[in-house]
Amino acid sequence: MTVLTLLVSYPLVSQIGLNRVKNAIAKEILGNDKGKDNNNSSKPGPEPACARDDARVIADLSEFKLDYNEITICEKEDGSILLKSRITGKYYLAKDGKSIGPLNENDPRVTECFDATKGFSDNPDPDEWVSMYPSFITRSGDKYMLKFNGKSFGPYAVISDFAVSQSNNQFAAIVTENVMVTQDQSKKMEAEMEKAKTDQERLDIAMKYSQQMANTMMQQGGAESLQAKLVSNVPGATYDAMKWMGGRLNSKVKFDDIVVVAADKILDLKGNTLISLTHNSNNYKDLFLNSSGSKYATYQYGTLTFSDNTTLSELFNPRVTKTEGKVFLTYMYYSPGKNAIMQAAIPF
Repeated sequence: MTVLTLLVSYPLVSQIGLNRVKNAIAKEILGNDKGKDNNNSSKPGPEPACARDDARVIADLSEFKLDYNEITICEKEDGSILLKSRITGKYYLAKDGKSIGPLNENDPRVTECFDATKGFSDNPDPDEWVSMYPSFITRSGDKYMLKFNGKSFGPYAVISDFAVSQSNNQFAAIVTENVMVTQDQSKKMEAEMEKAKTDQERLDIAMKYSQQMANTMMQQGGAESLQAKLVSNVPGATYDAMKWMGGRLNSKVKFDDIVVVAADKILDLKGNTLISLTHNSNNYKDLFLNSSGSKYATYQYGTLTFSDNTTLSELFNPRVTKTEGKVFLTYMYYSPGKNAIMQAAIPF
């Protein structure tokens, strides 16, 4: 793609250069700007609809001679961004108006960003949770342990959901202590079934494992140990499947808090509804709730849509942050006039 771009671009650059020479000659001869091209491509385009006068520079692209149309942006959890030039293959790290680079592709600051954006499934299995939160979740034989602020929780056979607040002072997880059949037992049973030659042999194998399941349930506390439950250090936190209605734990929606995002509402960990949603939350990439619980915003395809139906477009990397004791909804956008990536902040 880069080679093709260069092949197409060189004639265009030559033509532009020729036009500039002709314009300069016309201006010299005529003594005015009649030879000036009215569609001068060097003139920056208009600012995006989301631009704000109080926005601050996050990355000055002129500093590294980067073309906004030829970069890839990786958004990091700490609010910084990693820029990759698709022309040179070099990387640049930008945060709070300071830029570092160029960096090579093996730099940890590069690999950790793109590793984090490879993504996991919508319903991660326990091993994926270990990969996502190695400081808090570890494997222990066939089960998993949770560790938080020096305390251990578990072991658990299944981790269905997990979240940690931004300041790492709260955690919540949906876990199940035991399962009727472990993953190893399931594989063993499948292997035995494949070796069975008659229906009677397969029936005997099924009966054997059914008895093992019944014995396991009795030994491990009965049916209660097979039910999902909420584990958290938040006082009063409780799990109510009927109230949650398939809701998921989320630590990015509200600043430094863990909430439950259901299809039609946002709840706290005690089961209280913080705000009702007029649209299905599953239709949006991100969702944000203000501190008072009176307003929310959804983000999809470069547009923030607020619960009062106002919108901001042509932006990216929205997140809830706190500065000098005040909570803001911040976002980034590209400014053609400054040739820079800017960050704006709205009290939230």
